[in-house]
Amino acid sequence: MILVGMGSVLAQGNKGIQAGAAAISQATADLQLYFEPVTALIYVIAALVGIFGGFRVYSKIQNGDQDAQKHAIGWVGAFLFLLAIAAVLESVFFT
Repeated sequence: MILVGMGSVLAQGNKGIQAGAAAISQATADLQLYFEPVTALIYVIAALVGIFGGFRVYSKIQNGDQDAQKHAIGWVGAFLFLLAIAAVLESVFFT
């Protein structure tokens, strides 16, 4: 029974490989269509995080909080992380 199953798989030969390659190419094209809007969305989220973080840090500085520098570093780190994620997505899926 195993030999019969293997025989049918091997009998498909090059057609099965070509169909698989075509399916992978189609899936790659579909993923590229989805990731362009996703990277744009990540840029928008990064901009909102940057603006909101700037206001929050400004508020802490004006109130005289001692941990304003710690919050500023955290918000800048989050902003840079989001930009790095968008750059990595673009380099992986658009090259």
